[in-house]
Amino acid sequence: MANKNIFKSIVGMFSPNADTVNEAGGTAYKLSPKQALAQYAATGCFNQTFYTDAGEQLDKVLALANEVEPDFVAKTAVFARERGYMKDMPALLLAVLSIRDKELFERVFPRVADNGKMLGNFVQIMRSGVVGRKSLGSLPKRMIREWFEKRGPEQIFKQAVGQSPSIADILKMVHPKPADAEREALFGYFIGRGIDADKLPDIVKQFEQFKTGDSAEVPDVPFQMLTALPLGKSEWTAIARKAPWQMTRMNLNTFQRHGVFSDEAMVATIAERLRDTEAINRARVFPFQLMSAYKAAEANKGIPREITDALQDAMEIATENVPKIDGKVFVFPDISGSMQSP
Repeated sequence: MANKNIFKSIVGMFSPNADTVNEAGGTAYKLSPKQALAQYAATGCFNQTFYTDAGEQLDKVLALANEVEPDFVAKTAVFARERGYMKDMPALLLAVLSIRDKELFERVFPRVADNGKMLGNFVQIMRSGVVGRKSLGSLPKRMIREWFEKRGPEQIFKQAVGQSPSIADILKMVHPKPADAEREALFGYFIGRGIDADKLPDIVKQFEQFKTGDSAEVPDVPFQMLTALPLGKSEWTAIARKAPWQMTRMNLNTFQRHGVFSDEAMVATIAERLRDTEAINRARVFPFQLMSAYKAAEANKGIPREITDALQDAMEIATENVPKIDGKVFVFPDISGSMQSP
Protein backbone atom coordinates (compact mmCIF):
# COMPACT_ATOMS: atom_id res chain seq x y z
CA MET A 1 0.00 0.00 0.00
CA ALA A 2 1.30 3.46 -0.87
CA ASN A 3 2.56 5.67 1.95
CA LYS A 4 -0.46 7.77 2.97
CA ASN A 5 1.72 10.45 4.53
CA ILE A 6 3.47 11.08 1.22
CA PHE A 7 0.60 10.52 -1.18
CA LYS A 8 -2.30 11.99 0.79
CA SER A 9 -4.86 14.07 -1.09
CA ILE A 10 -4.40 17.82 -0.99
CA VAL A 11 -7.91 18.95 -0.20
CA GLY A 12 -9.08 21.97 -2.12
CA MET A 13 -5.76 22.66 -3.85
CA PHE A 14 -7.28 22.65 -7.33
CA SER A 15 -10.65 24.13 -6.40
CA PRO A 16 -11.34 27.63 -7.70
CA ASN A 17 -11.11 30.40 -5.16
CA ALA A 18 -14.35 31.85 -3.83
CA ASP A 19 -14.94 35.23 -5.44
CA THR A 20 -17.77 36.77 -3.41
CA VAL A 21 -19.63 36.60 -0.12
CA ASN A 22 -23.22 35.52 0.33
CA GLU A 23 -25.91 37.42 2.20
CA ALA A 24 -24.88 35.73 5.45
CA GLY A 25 -21.31 36.98 5.00
CA GLY A 26 -19.78 33.62 4.08
CA THR A 27 -17.42 33.05 1.15
CA ALA A 28 -19.19 31.91 -1.99
CA TYR A 29 -19.00 31.67 -5.76
CA LYS A 30 -20.57 34.44 -7.78
CA LEU A 31 -23.29 33.37 -10.18
CA SER A 32 -23.34 34.65 -13.73
CA PRO A 33 -26.22 37.03 -14.54
CA LYS A 34 -28.06 34.23 -16.34
CA GLN A 35 -27.59 31.82 -13.46
CA ALA A 36 -28.70 34.41 -10.93
CA LEU A 37 -31.81 35.34 -12.93
CA ALA A 38 -32.74 31.68 -13.35
CA GLN A 39 -32.34 31.16 -9.61
CA TYR A 40 -34.59 34.09 -8.77
CA ALA A 41 -37.13 33.04 -11.40
CA ALA A 42 -37.41 29.53 -9.98
CA THR A 43 -37.36 30.38 -6.28
CA GLY A 44 -38.17 34.07 -5.78
CA CYS A 45 -41.60 35.07 -4.50
CA PHE A 46 -41.04 38.76 -3.71
CA ASN A 47 -41.63 38.17 -0.02
CA GLN A 48 -39.71 39.22 3.07
CA THR A 49 -36.92 36.75 3.83
CA PHE A 50 -34.29 36.49 6.54
CA TYR A 51 -31.67 38.35 4.51
CA THR A 52 -33.60 40.58 2.15
CA ASP A 53 -36.98 42.17 1.55
CA ALA A 54 -39.29 42.18 -1.45
CA GLY A 55 -38.01 45.52 -2.74
CA GLU A 56 -34.40 44.37 -2.79
CA GLN A 57 -35.36 41.19 -4.64
CA LEU A 58 -37.28 43.24 -7.19
CA ASP A 59 -34.31 45.55 -7.79
CA LYS A 60 -31.97 42.58 -8.30
CA VAL A 61 -34.31 40.80 -10.72
CA LEU A 62 -34.84 43.95 -12.77
CA ALA A 63 -31.10 44.60 -12.94
CA LEU A 64 -30.41 41.02 -14.04
CA ALA A 65 -33.26 41.00 -16.57
CA ASN A 66 -31.83 44.12 -18.18
CA GLU A 67 -28.31 42.69 -18.21
CA VAL A 68 -28.95 39.41 -20.03
CA GLU A 69 -30.20 38.99 -23.59
CA PRO A 70 -33.97 39.42 -24.16
CA ASP A 71 -34.11 35.88 -25.56
CA PHE A 72 -32.99 34.50 -22.20
CA VAL A 73 -35.53 36.67 -20.38
CA ALA A 74 -38.27 35.24 -22.59
CA LYS A 75 -37.18 31.64 -22.03
CA THR A 76 -36.91 32.23 -18.29
CA ALA A 77 -40.40 33.75 -18.13
CA VAL A 78 -41.92 30.76 -19.93
CA PHE A 79 -39.98 28.26 -17.81
CA ALA A 80 -40.94 30.01 -14.58
CA ARG A 81 -44.61 29.86 -15.54
CA GLU A 82 -44.92 26.49 -17.25
CA ARG A 83 -42.38 24.46 -15.28
CA GLY A 84 -41.89 26.44 -12.09
CA TYR A 85 -45.62 27.28 -11.76
CA MET A 86 -44.67 30.77 -10.58
CA LYS A 87 -46.96 33.78 -10.81
CA ASP A 88 -45.40 37.16 -10.02
CA MET A 89 -41.96 36.39 -11.44
CA PRO A 90 -43.01 35.41 -14.99
CA ALA A 91 -45.44 38.35 -15.08
CA LEU A 92 -42.59 40.70 -14.15
CA LEU A 93 -40.28 39.26 -16.81
CA LEU A 94 -43.09 39.58 -19.35
CA ALA A 95 -43.41 43.25 -18.41
CA VAL A 96 -39.65 43.70 -18.90
CA LEU A 97 -39.94 42.14 -22.36
CA SER A 98 -42.69 44.59 -23.30
CA ILE A 99 -40.00 47.28 -23.04
CA ARG A 100 -36.92 45.41 -24.27
CA ASP A 101 -38.12 43.23 -27.16
CA LYS A 102 -41.62 43.61 -28.55
CA GLU A 103 -41.39 40.61 -30.89
CA LEU A 104 -40.43 38.25 -28.07
CA PHE A 105 -43.06 39.82 -25.83
CA GLU A 106 -45.73 39.06 -28.40
CA ARG A 107 -44.56 35.46 -28.76
CA VAL A 108 -44.50 34.58 -25.07
CA PHE A 109 -47.47 36.64 -23.86
CA PRO A 110 -50.07 33.84 -24.35
CA ARG A 111 -47.86 31.33 -22.54
CA VAL A 112 -47.31 33.55 -19.50
CA ALA A 113 -50.68 35.32 -19.26
CA ASP A 114 -52.48 31.99 -19.45
CA ASN A 115 -55.41 32.84 -17.18
CA GLY A 116 -57.22 35.80 -15.67
CA LYS A 117 -55.02 35.90 -12.58
CA MET A 118 -51.83 36.08 -14.63
CA LEU A 119 -53.35 38.73 -16.89
CA GLY A 120 -54.15 40.80 -13.81
CA ASN A 121 -50.63 40.30 -12.44
CA PHE A 122 -49.11 41.57 -15.68
CA VAL A 123 -51.35 44.64 -15.82
CA GLN A 124 -50.72 45.43 -12.16
CA ILE A 125 -46.95 45.27 -12.67
CA MET A 126 -47.13 47.48 -15.76
CA ARG A 127 -49.27 50.06 -13.96
CA SER A 128 -46.85 50.15 -11.02
CA GLY A 129 -44.16 51.65 -13.25
CA VAL A 130 -41.38 49.35 -12.00
CA VAL A 131 -40.27 48.48 -15.55
CA GLY A 132 -40.01 52.10 -16.63
CA ARG A 133 -43.51 53.02 -17.77
CA LYS A 134 -46.96 53.17 -16.20
CA SER A 135 -49.05 53.02 -19.36
CA LEU A 136 -49.62 49.72 -21.11
CA GLY A 137 -48.63 50.82 -24.60
CA SER A 138 -50.18 49.82 -27.91
CA LEU A 139 -48.74 46.30 -28.20
CA PRO A 140 -49.64 45.15 -24.66
CA LYS A 141 -53.14 46.53 -25.18
CA ARG A 142 -53.46 44.57 -28.41
CA MET A 143 -52.26 41.38 -26.74
CA ILE A 144 -54.77 41.84 -23.92
CA ARG A 145 -57.57 42.40 -26.43
CA GLU A 146 -56.53 39.17 -28.14
CA TRP A 147 -56.60 37.45 -24.73
CA PHE A 148 -60.30 38.33 -24.50
CA GLU A 149 -60.96 37.38 -28.13
CA LYS A 150 -59.49 33.89 -27.71
CA ARG A 151 -61.71 33.01 -24.74
CA GLY A 152 -65.40 32.28 -24.65
CA PRO A 153 -67.79 34.42 -22.57
CA GLU A 154 -68.19 31.76 -19.88
CA GLN A 155 -64.43 31.30 -19.57
CA ILE A 156 -63.92 35.06 -19.25
CA PHE A 157 -66.58 35.29 -16.55
CA LYS A 158 -65.10 32.44 -14.52
CA GLN A 159 -61.65 34.01 -14.69
CA ALA A 160 -62.93 37.40 -13.56
CA VAL A 161 -61.68 37.09 -9.99
CA GLY A 162 -59.39 39.41 -8.11
CA GLN A 163 -59.13 43.15 -7.72
CA SER A 164 -56.55 45.86 -8.39
CA PRO A 165 -56.94 45.46 -11.26
CA SER A 166 -60.30 43.80 -11.78
CA ILE A 167 -61.50 42.52 -15.13
CA ALA A 168 -63.62 45.67 -15.31
CA ASP A 169 -60.49 47.81 -14.86
CA ILE A 170 -58.70 45.93 -17.63
CA LEU A 171 -61.66 46.22 -19.99
CA LYS A 172 -61.72 49.98 -19.47
CA MET A 173 -58.01 50.18 -20.27
CA VAL A 174 -57.96 48.22 -23.52
CA HIS A 175 -61.53 48.56 -24.88
CA PRO A 176 -61.87 45.18 -26.63
CA LYS A 177 -64.47 45.13 -29.38
CA PRO A 178 -67.14 42.52 -28.59
CA ALA A 179 -67.60 40.05 -31.42
CA ASP A 180 -71.26 39.37 -30.65
CA ALA A 181 -74.21 40.45 -28.52
CA GLU A 182 -73.35 38.00 -25.74
CA ARG A 183 -69.86 39.43 -25.31
CA GLU A 184 -71.21 42.97 -25.54
CA ALA A 185 -73.63 42.23 -22.72
CA LEU A 186 -70.90 40.55 -20.64
CA PHE A 187 -68.47 43.45 -21.01
CA GLY A 188 -71.22 45.89 -20.13
CA TYR A 189 -72.10 43.77 -17.09
CA PHE A 190 -68.51 43.97 -15.85
CA ILE A 191 -68.17 47.73 -16.17
CA GLY A 192 -71.67 48.53 -14.91
CA ARG A 193 -73.13 49.76 -18.16
CA GLY A 194 -76.79 49.36 -19.10
CA ILE A 195 -77.27 46.02 -20.89
CA ASP A 196 -79.87 43.61 -22.18
CA ALA A 197 -79.76 40.99 -19.41
CA ASP A 198 -81.35 38.38 -21.66
CA LYS A 199 -78.20 38.37 -23.78
CA LEU A 200 -75.85 37.59 -20.89
CA PRO A 201 -74.14 34.17 -20.85
CA ASP A 202 -76.16 31.52 -19.04
CA ILE A 203 -73.56 31.23 -16.28
CA VAL A 204 -73.97 34.93 -15.45
CA LYS A 205 -77.75 34.61 -15.36
CA GLN A 206 -77.46 31.62 -13.01
CA PHE A 207 -75.09 33.53 -10.75
CA GLU A 208 -77.37 36.56 -10.56
CA GLN A 209 -80.43 34.40 -9.90
CA PHE A 210 -78.59 32.68 -7.06
CA LYS A 211 -77.50 36.03 -5.61
CA THR A 212 -81.04 37.38 -5.58
CA GLY A 213 -82.51 34.18 -4.15
CA ASP A 214 -84.51 33.38 -7.28
CA SER A 215 -82.64 30.09 -7.59
CA ALA A 216 -81.42 27.69 -4.90
CA GLU A 217 -79.01 25.93 -7.24
CA VAL A 218 -75.39 26.91 -6.61
CA PRO A 219 -73.90 28.12 -9.91
CA ASP A 220 -70.70 26.61 -11.24
CA VAL A 221 -68.55 29.69 -10.63
CA PRO A 222 -65.24 30.24 -8.83
CA PHE A 223 -65.33 29.95 -5.07
CA GLN A 224 -64.25 33.57 -4.64
CA MET A 225 -67.50 34.77 -6.22
CA LEU A 226 -69.59 32.97 -3.61
CA THR A 227 -67.84 33.62 -0.31
CA ALA A 228 -69.46 37.01 0.28
CA LEU A 229 -72.97 35.57 -0.12
CA PRO A 230 -75.10 34.31 2.81
CA LEU A 231 -74.76 30.55 2.38
CA GLY A 232 -75.97 27.68 4.54
CA LYS A 233 -74.82 24.09 4.93
CA SER A 234 -76.70 22.82 1.88
CA GLU A 235 -75.20 25.53 -0.34
CA TRP A 236 -71.69 24.87 0.98
CA THR A 237 -72.16 21.16 0.37
CA ALA A 238 -73.19 21.89 -3.21
CA ILE A 239 -70.13 24.12 -3.64
CA ALA A 240 -67.84 21.42 -2.25
CA ARG A 241 -69.40 18.82 -4.54
CA LYS A 242 -68.56 20.89 -7.63
CA ALA A 243 -65.30 22.41 -6.42
CA PRO A 244 -62.22 21.94 -8.62
CA TRP A 245 -59.15 20.32 -7.11
CA GLN A 246 -57.20 23.46 -6.20
CA MET A 247 -60.18 25.10 -4.56
CA THR A 248 -60.84 21.93 -2.57
CA ARG A 249 -57.28 21.83 -1.25
CA MET A 250 -57.38 25.46 -0.18
CA ASN A 251 -60.77 25.39 1.56
CA LEU A 252 -60.86 22.25 3.67
CA ASN A 253 -61.16 24.27 6.88
CA THR A 254 -63.95 26.33 5.34
CA PHE A 255 -65.85 23.20 4.35
CA GLN A 256 -65.44 21.80 7.85
CA ARG A 257 -66.61 25.03 9.44
CA HIS A 258 -69.81 24.96 7.41
CA GLY A 259 -70.65 21.33 8.16
CA VAL A 260 -69.77 19.75 4.82
CA PHE A 261 -67.91 16.85 6.45
CA SER A 262 -70.91 15.80 8.50
CA ASP A 263 -72.02 13.98 5.34
CA GLU A 264 -70.00 10.76 4.99
CA ALA A 265 -70.66 10.64 1.26
CA MET A 266 -69.12 14.10 0.88
CA VAL A 267 -66.08 13.03 2.90
CA ALA A 268 -65.55 10.13 0.48
CA THR A 269 -66.10 12.39 -2.55
CA ILE A 270 -63.58 15.00 -1.41
CA ALA A 271 -61.00 12.40 -0.34
CA GLU A 272 -61.24 10.73 -3.74
CA ARG A 273 -60.85 14.10 -5.47
CA LEU A 274 -57.79 15.05 -3.43
CA ARG A 275 -55.90 11.89 -4.42
CA ASP A 276 -56.94 12.02 -8.08
CA THR A 277 -53.73 11.75 -10.10
CA GLU A 278 -54.95 13.58 -13.20
CA ALA A 279 -56.38 16.45 -11.14
CA ILE A 280 -53.11 16.80 -9.20
CA ASN A 281 -51.13 16.96 -12.44
CA ARG A 282 -53.50 19.51 -13.97
CA ALA A 283 -53.27 21.67 -10.84
CA ARG A 284 -49.45 21.65 -11.16
CA VAL A 285 -49.19 21.48 -7.40
CA PHE A 286 -45.93 20.80 -5.58
CA PRO A 287 -45.56 18.50 -2.55
CA PHE A 288 -44.78 21.36 -0.16
CA GLN A 289 -48.18 22.93 -0.89
CA LEU A 290 -49.84 19.68 0.06
CA MET A 291 -47.67 19.44 3.15
CA SER A 292 -49.00 22.84 4.23
CA ALA A 293 -52.57 21.71 3.57
CA TYR A 294 -51.93 18.48 5.49
CA LYS A 295 -50.56 20.30 8.54
CA ALA A 296 -53.50 22.71 8.57
CA ALA A 297 -56.00 19.87 8.22
CA GLU A 298 -54.29 17.73 10.85
CA ALA A 299 -54.46 20.62 13.32
CA ASN A 300 -58.22 20.88 12.79
CA LYS A 301 -59.78 18.03 14.76
CA GLY A 302 -63.04 18.51 12.88
CA ILE A 303 -61.53 17.34 9.59
CA PRO A 304 -61.95 13.56 9.15
CA ARG A 305 -58.97 11.21 9.00
CA GLU A 306 -59.99 10.17 5.48
CA ILE A 307 -59.20 13.70 4.29
CA THR A 308 -55.75 13.89 5.88
CA ASP A 309 -54.93 10.41 4.56
CA ALA A 310 -55.92 11.57 1.07
CA LEU A 311 -53.61 14.58 1.41
CA GLN A 312 -50.72 12.26 2.24
CA ASP A 313 -51.47 10.22 -0.88
CA ALA A 314 -51.63 13.44 -2.89
CA MET A 315 -48.19 14.45 -1.61
CA GLU A 316 -46.71 11.26 -3.03
CA ILE A 317 -48.44 11.77 -6.37
CA ALA A 318 -47.35 15.44 -6.55
CA THR A 319 -43.69 14.45 -6.56
CA GLU A 320 -44.27 13.75 -10.27
CA ASN A 321 -44.78 17.50 -10.76
CA VAL A 322 -41.27 18.31 -9.53
CA PRO A 323 -39.04 19.02 -12.56
CA LYS A 324 -36.53 16.29 -13.33
CA ILE A 325 -32.88 17.30 -13.31
CA ASP A 326 -30.38 15.32 -15.37
CA GLY A 327 -27.19 14.13 -13.75
CA LYS A 328 -26.31 13.94 -10.09
CA VAL A 329 -28.35 15.89 -7.57
CA PHE A 330 -26.77 16.96 -4.29
CA VAL A 331 -28.92 17.96 -1.34
CA PHE A 332 -27.34 20.32 1.20
CA PRO A 333 -29.60 20.97 4.20
CA ASP A 334 -29.40 24.57 5.38
CA ILE A 335 -29.07 24.75 9.16
CA SER A 336 -28.21 28.44 9.35
CA GLY A 337 -30.11 31.00 11.38
CA SER A 338 -32.29 31.95 8.43
CA MET A 339 -33.97 28.54 8.58
CA GLN A 340 -35.32 29.41 12.01
CA SER A 341 -36.82 32.67 10.77
CA PRO A 342 -40.63 32.71 10.65
